[in-house]
Amino acid sequence: MPLTRDRIIGHDNERLAFRFTMLNDADTVECQISDAALDELGGVKGTESMARQAQFLALRDAVEGIASEIFDKGPCVRGQIVRIFTKHVQKSPPSLADPIATGSEPDTDNTVSLRVIAETRSASASQ
Repeated sequence: MPLTRDRIIGHDNERLAFRFTMLNDADTVECQISDAALDELGGVKGTESMARQAQFLALRDAVEGIASEIFDKGPCVRGQIVRIFTKHVQKSPPSLADPIATGSEPDTDNTVSLRVIAETRSASASQ
């Protein structure tokens, strides 16, 4: 039976993981996903810890789906923590329509995003 959405705990800087809970009927199941797995799932690297909650929210459905699959496959032990690592993140093959896969167009969306981040950092550093 799949787990259902519960609450967000937040980023754990010590463990380099994002913590959240899900429900198995009325029982709370502690879950966490490593920073590396979140980055792998999002197709990025080196996300700063202050941006982890936004990253988790953007990927929440996929993360919770993975947590539910891991929970269903494993033994049901009260108090267990479902931990998601990069080995649990399935890489989907690039689609044929994807310009990056064909090499015909540069990835302008990521370039613009990185430029905005860089401009924001330099502006805040000068203040």
